[in-house]
Amino acid sequence: MALFHALIRTHHITSRKKVAHLRKAADRYKCYALLRSGGCPGIMYCKGSEDGVREWVATVQKLRYKDFQLASRPAVIESDVPQSEEQPGLVEVKAIQEFAAAMERRGVAAWWRQAMNFS
Repeated sequence: MALFHALIRTHHITSRKKVAHLRKAADRYKCYALLRSGGCPGIMYCKGSEDGVREWVATVQKLRYKDFQLASRPAVIESDVPQSEEQPGLVEVKAIQEFAAAMERRGVAAWWRQAMNFS
């Protein structure tokens, strides 16, 4: 089964109520989600089945985050690093450096930098 991923940018992620909603959605759609929360910018990465990623992105859109940008639409993961299915659920990090390190470990750092307009 091909794994898909998507990347979302927002102004910030601070609402604990919204994060709880995203945590439930990650479990419901059996997706792995990584959030950079607590400040500007807010970054969200989602990985899973095509339907799961699309549904999770739709859930984020419904929460009406300020400056919501779908930086990278759901697409098949193209990486030299073998992709394993991670446990569904949501993980939060506080720093962009932590988020970047997580993208590096997954072999999608170049994709992430391009989607974030860093390269």
